[in-house]
Amino acid sequence: MQNKTARNFFKPLAVGAPEPYRELPTTLERMIHFFPPQVEKMRAKVPDIAKQVDVILGNLEDAIPADDKEQARAGLIEVAQATDFGNTGLWVRINCLNSPWGLDDITELMAAIGSKLDVIMLPKVEGAWDIHYLDQLLAQLEAKHNIKKPVLIHAILETAEGVNNVQDIAAASPRMHGMSLGPADLAASRGMKTTRVGGGHPFYGMLADPEEGVSERNFVQQDPWHYTLVKMVDACMACGIKPFYGPFGDFSDDEACRAQFRNAFLLGCVGAWSLHPKQIAIAREVFSPDPDEVAFAKRIIEGMPDGTGAVMIDGKMQDDATWKQAKVIVDLARLVEEKGV
Repeated sequence: MQNKTARNFFKPLAVGAPEPYRELPTTLERMIHFFPPQVEKMRAKVPDIAKQVDVILGNLEDAIPADDKEQARAGLIEVAQATDFGNTGLWVRINCLNSPWGLDDITELMAAIGSKLDVIMLPKVEGAWDIHYLDQLLAQLEAKHNIKKPVLIHAILETAEGVNNVQDIAAASPRMHGMSLGPADLAASRGMKTTRVGGGHPFYGMLADPEEGVSERNFVQQDPWHYTLVKMVDACMACGIKPFYGPFGDFSDDEACRAQFRNAFLLGCVGAWSLHPKQIAIAREVFSPDPDEVAFAKRIIEGMPDGTGAVMIDGKMQDDATWKQAKVIVDLARLVEEKGV
């Protein structure tokens, strides 16, 4: 799909809308913690939970019954207006664009709390056309409501068509923040034979070749999401946006959750969803910068204070490219320290 030319790519899409970001802000997003805003006792916990997480997300889509959709939207507006989120990001997962609730989610939230919202998570993105629609609408609403900073878009990759168009989605707009893998809906879209939400499957793996005299053959479980996750990471990194692992649905298996998050981290993801309070600590552990890496990154910056030239550190050449990587790590470490958790 043909996107806008380079000269026009970063122009606001409405008169009076804020200038799009040319570089995404450096923010701490190790976990995106979901809560159901229609539940009063959960809304009451938001101020305390916000201090423990990097991102708190009001969920309006899946897991919210149809009869509770409007109550969930109103509940999110109520708690967002009443809460000082400090350095914690405020996100919302709206209903999909072809649902009866998606348009009202966007217009009502932008009118009431648009200046507080950091990111809108858009489910079931199928192609760049979905991003273009939301991009234009957000610009109009930002202008209408005098919102001074752009609200970003985070796409969920959870349909076969979306996976097929992942590169176009990632490149669709400067408003793109990142993407999350949505394994449950993606499994349904693909016709996969699993009801698990993320993680592996005991029947998906490789069987060792038979050996003479050995009756039992080793079976090694594999990751059915590996291909899609790497494809998503490549698309995100090529466009300078952030890849995330999505949900891990088995709250009884912390070790499997940790392993899945760790695999995603090693493949390039910067964070994951937390659907249960105990997954917060797992995501914090897995996605925090390694102390040894932070110490080495600080040495690079000390050796190249202005980010130019080249230095040798421990026998390895460091230049402006590694300086940029080092700065990201040091900035994230500083944010972790400021967060205090």
